[in-house]
Amino acid sequence: MGAQLLKEIEEEITSLLSDLLRIDTTNPPGNETEAAKYLAANLEKDGFKCELFESAPGRGSIITRLKGTGEKPNLLLLSHLDVVTANPKEWSVDPFSGLVKDGSVWGRGALDMKSMTAMETIVLKLLKRNNVRLKGDVILAATADEEKGGEAGAGWLVQNYPEKVRADYVINEGGGLAIPVPGKNIYTVQTAEKGIYWFKVKAKGRPGHGSVPGAADNAILRMNKVVDILGSYRAKINIVPTAKQFLTEVAKENPMVQQAVTAMLQNPDGSDQILDMLAHFDKTMAEEIRAKLRMTITPTIIHGGVKENIIPSECEAVFDCRILPGQTPTDAMNIIKNLLKDAELEKLEFETIQANEPTESTANTPLYELIVNTLKEFEPDCAAAPTLLTGGTDSRFFRRIGSVCYGFQPLRADMPYGEMLKTVHGIDERISTANLVFGTSVLYNVVERFMT
Repeated sequence: MGAQLLKEIEEEITSLLSDLLRIDTTNPPGNETEAAKYLAANLEKDGFKCELFESAPGRGSIITRLKGTGEKPNLLLLSHLDVVTANPKEWSVDPFSGLVKDGSVWGRGALDMKSMTAMETIVLKLLKRNNVRLKGDVILAATADEEKGGEAGAGWLVQNYPEKVRADYVINEGGGLAIPVPGKNIYTVQTAEKGIYWFKVKAKGRPGHGSVPGAADNAILRMNKVVDILGSYRAKINIVPTAKQFLTEVAKENPMVQQAVTAMLQNPDGSDQILDMLAHFDKTMAEEIRAKLRMTITPTIIHGGVKENIIPSECEAVFDCRILPGQTPTDAMNIIKNLLKDAELEKLEFETIQANEPTESTANTPLYELIVNTLKEFEPDCAAAPTLLTGGTDSRFFRRIGSVCYGFQPLRADMPYGEMLKTVHGIDERISTANLVFGTSVLYNVVERFMT
């Protein structure tokens, strides 16, 4: 069977996604169990036996599998059920309406990542309906808590029920969105992701009356210095192998950036100037590439002060630091303390909130090759490139236990690429029904061929 769009699933997947979006799984608190139960009931209609696991009351993850003969490796189709917060006042539709309008399904989680849950669910159902003789098990896991680090979801399952989710290969979020270049698309496959180092800094001072500022030691002013130093820090550019491969592929397919990328690879230290020029044409793309090339530190939360006329003795701020493959959270902490050595270190306290090493999978596998070949069947002119994700996903839990993990939700940029990315964790998140059909069709072909 040649590659073809599975038009017949459009209504089913649209309604499945719309229903999932109506279940508010904002994390915190998550309440993923309701979505997990809905998904289980939906799968049971096709005769699947589902297991629900709760790491805590309401924090549910669901697992089911289609058995194979054992002649081939197992494959896990992974997704998460929780979403980030959405402010209804900022949206043009209710973010938990699952509204279908203008050819798209709207709602928080439409791209990140309930659409992938819906796609993977339909892929599993089609394998069963079509009586595909699988040579390995295909496992589906839709989990809790990814948006807060996954420790109460995928991480908890790997730790407590490894035999339920362990697989040689994993397909998850984090890649697949086409980057449009003149005349064609470059589809990304996430093979690596940056590590996370989330930390809190507490600045100490001495309280006093707001009307006599010189007599006190204002912790807010000290924190202001910390935020200024860390927020404006630009780490040295380091083009790791995955990022180099990605840039090389983009340059090969897009003559407009060929010269710029060649210059960056020859002289990494000059990358910022080149990216500053690129930002005039496509700021989202430029900043996404910039973040792939260095460790980043971003202030995200700040708290200080108790009353209008009291100079505070304490102020604290939270920072989101992302590290490249080859770096460790300890390396990051050493760099941070060194940067702050002139900000009266003895009056600063540091606390680690979360620390995860960067992870990487090789692109040199039969599954990666099949992904590229399948994409080319659907779109002969397209290209594919491995990519380093600047954020983190649940893939890291599985890479740690030896799985090869790829972030691959195949989607076309059917609105401007930057606009589409902005809706993820942003306003008016949505996915077109055409993309639901396209993504499911590509994914189905990949899974069916890989497992037979």
